[in-house]
Amino acid sequence: MYIDDTITAIATAPGEGGIGIIRISGPKSLEVAESIFKSNSGKKISEYKARTLIYGKIVDKRIDTDNNSYTESVIDEVLVAYMKGPNSYTAEDVIEINCHGGIVSVKKILELVLSKDVRLADRGEFTKRAFLNGRIDLSQAEAVIDIINAKTSKSHEVAQGQLEGSLSKKIKDLRFKVTELLAQIEVAIDFPEEDIEFITYKELKEGATNLRYQIEKLYDSSESGKILREGLKTVIVGKPNVGKSSLLNLILGEKRAIVTDIPGTTRDVIEEFVNIRGIPVRIIDTAGIRETEDVVEKIGVEKSKESIQSADLVITVLDYSNDISDEDIEILKTVDKSKTIVLLNKTDLDKKIDIAQIDKYVNTDNIIEISALNNIGIEKLEEKIEKLVYKGNVKNNSEIVISNSRHKDALEKSLRAMEDAINSINQALPLDFVEVDLKNVWDYLGYINGDTVKEDLLDTIFSNFCIGK
Repeated sequence: MYIDDTITAIATAPGEGGIGIIRISGPKSLEVAESIFKSNSGKKISEYKARTLIYGKIVDKRIDTDNNSYTESVIDEVLVAYMKGPNSYTAEDVIEINCHGGIVSVKKILELVLSKDVRLADRGEFTKRAFLNGRIDLSQAEAVIDIINAKTSKSHEVAQGQLEGSLSKKIKDLRFKVTELLAQIEVAIDFPEEDIEFITYKELKEGATNLRYQIEKLYDSSESGKILREGLKTVIVGKPNVGKSSLLNLILGEKRAIVTDIPGTTRDVIEEFVNIRGIPVRIIDTAGIRETEDVVEKIGVEKSKESIQSADLVITVLDYSNDISDEDIEILKTVDKSKTIVLLNKTDLDKKIDIAQIDKYVNTDNIIEISALNNIGIEKLEEKIEKLVYKGNVKNNSEIVISNSRHKDALEKSLRAMEDAINSINQALPLDFVEVDLKNVWDYLGYINGDTVKEDLLDTIFSNFCIGK
C-alpha cells in the first residue's frame, strides 16, 4: 500500500540548536525540493548520486506579475539529501533539508515546503508509512518510539533489538508453527477417507504444549520489559526521621531532599528518575507516616499511603537504633510483602531491632542493613532491585523482552486460546474445535507484528509518536 500525497514535518526537537531538519516524503518530494533549492554547483538534486549531501541555499521565489519576472530571497544555507524509494525510511522518495537550527529558519523553510501542495505530516506518519509500505512491521515501528523514550542503556538495548527484528522473527516463527499444526488438522478434516497418515491427538498435544511453553516464556518477560520501558515506580516509606530523605540523596548522588532532625520536614512527595544497573527507577520520597494534627503534614501522609498502593516496589526504612514501634508495624502491615524491601538504617549506631520482629511482614531475603549516612549497604540494595526486576527472565542481551503492554495483552489472549486448544485435545473433541482455537492463537500473535491489526488501532498507536517521526 502506497500513499498518494506528499508530507513534511520538522524532524528535530523544537527550540534552538546547531542543526534543524525538515523531512519531506512522498511522490513530489524531489520536485518540491528542486523548486526551492539552488546548489552552489548549479546542478539539480536529481543530477547528483542519491544519498549525497548537497551544499546550497533554500530560496523563496516570488513572482512579480507586473514585470513578468520573479525575485529570489535566500532563507538559509543548507545541506540537502535525497533518498530514492524504496531505499529510504518510509520506502518512498524522501528529502531531508539540514539547515541552521534556529526557530525562524526552520519554520520559514517548513512554510515554504507547505506552500508547494505538500501537507503537514500527522503524528508518527513517517513511521506509519514505513509500516504500510512493508519496510518494517508494527512491532518494529513501535520500537522507534521506545528508542526515543529510552531512559537507560538496557531499555535502549531492548528497543534496539526489537527494531532490528528480534521480536518479529520470534512471532513469525510461532505463527509458522501454528500454521503447520493447522495444515495437518485441515488435511484430516477435509480428506477423512483418503489413505493419508493423519496427525494423532498425542502429536497434536505435543506440538500445542511446546507452543504454549514458548508463548509463556515470552509473556513472562513482560513485567521486566514494562519496567525497562516505563521505569520502576519505587516508593520510600517509613516514620519521620528514619533516614528516607538521606537515602534518596544518596541514591541520586545529590542533595535533592532537605535533611534535618526535625520530624515532618518532608511534607510532600519528591519524585526523581535514577539509573540503577540499567534499570530506570522512578523513585519517590514520601512524607513520614505518623499521626499528626498538622493539616499540611496530614495531607502529605495521605499522599504517602496512596503512593504505596500504586508502587511497583516499596522500600520501607526502619531506624535500627530504636526499638520497633507500633507505627513501624502498621507501615509493614500496609505494604505488599511480595514487593517490599526493608532497610534497617543507622547501622553505625546501636542495633535495637530484632529481625524476628519483622520477618513475618517481609521476606527475610529482602531485609538489608544500611547506613545512609556512611554509604553502607547501598550496593546490596541495588543488587536486590536488579534481582527483583529481572526475576531470572532476562539472562543476557540475546533474550527477547516484551516491553509493550499491547504485545503483552496479545500474548495473554493467545495463551488463553492455546489453553482452550489443549483442553479440546485432552478431551478428544472433534478437530474442528481445535482448529478454531489455533486460528485464534494465529490471529492474536498477528496483532503483535501488525498482520491482523485493524486501521483504528494503527491510528491509536501512531498518535503517540512525535510529528516528525
